[in-house]
Amino acid sequence: MRNIDVVVIGGGPAGSAAAHRLTVSGAQVVVLDKEAFPRPKLCAGWITPEVVADLGLEVDRYPHSLHIFDRIHVNMQWVRRAFADIQYSIRRLEFDKWLLDRSGAEVIRHEVREIVRDGQDFVIDGEYRCRNVIGAGGTSCPVRRILFEEAPRARALQTVTLELEFPCEWKDPDCHLWFLDYGLPGYSWYVPKQRGWLNVGVGGMAARLKSRGESIWPHWQHLSARLNRLFGIRTPRDPTGYSFYVRGRQEPGRVGNAYLTGDSLGLATRDLCEGIGPAIRSGQRAANSIVTGAAYELADVASNSLGPGMVSRALDWYLTRGA
Repeated sequence: MRNIDVVVIGGGPAGSAAAHRLTVSGAQVVVLDKEAFPRPKLCAGWITPEVVADLGLEVDRYPHSLHIFDRIHVNMQWVRRAFADIQYSIRRLEFDKWLLDRSGAEVIRHEVREIVRDGQDFVIDGEYRCRNVIGAGGTSCPVRRILFEEAPRARALQTVTLELEFPCEWKDPDCHLWFLDYGLPGYSWYVPKQRGWLNVGVGGMAARLKSRGESIWPHWQHLSARLNRLFGIRTPRDPTGYSFYVRGRQEPGRVGNAYLTGDSLGLATRDLCEGIGPAIRSGQRAANSIVTGAAYELADVASNSLGPGMVSRALDWYLTRGA
């Protein structure tokens, strides 16, 4: 059995951010993930300037696809506005692998099935012993399932998403968002990426759709028709779906020396369902807590991507009422 300072379960942005902060501090870290990297990951791939700052990312030195768009077109019912706001898009296939390599941690392909407390340590599948464990395995993270007393998740905070990323010689370099369109309790998006890739998708609150006896699929078909009409783009195949939870009442993110980060704690923002920024910030703070003994605080991690203004609050209320 191997003895390790910290085991990070999950190699996505939260796990990589935690591992990087820990290895820089001199800790011995192993990252366990059931997938081999690079691996496909459904995600619009939108990263904010805050993410760039948190990572200390030098944009002009990033070795993979990184598209800079300086305008966001927001469409909400009859209101249409274009905002000047520099943002970035990446391909998760490349970005996650780059983050994981950059962490400097040892990465092992391993699906975690058992975590047992042994005194002050954790024993993982009888193979790894560690003093600290970080759960960064997404919505179904085994650290959450095994070590945390799971309160029922609020169904009103569950999202359902259909998304497709494909090669496309797009002409419009800006990002486009459509809120509450065609009765969707959520929004659809068009996010161009560098080197001829495009990500499009629809996401909505699952409980609201179910209460109306609706599926997310008609909203995908509506978006596909719009893409063809506005941009002359035909989606080449059916999208893939996934589900996760947005930010709700703050759950305990730490029990002893076990930590939860990112989607395992449901930290995605309530208005845009942005998960990358909260994942990275929570991973860094979990690592900092281990290294310095500081409290693991996440209350100030933003719960809304659009800030605390009236539009964000109104959208939040409409999408997540009943949570």
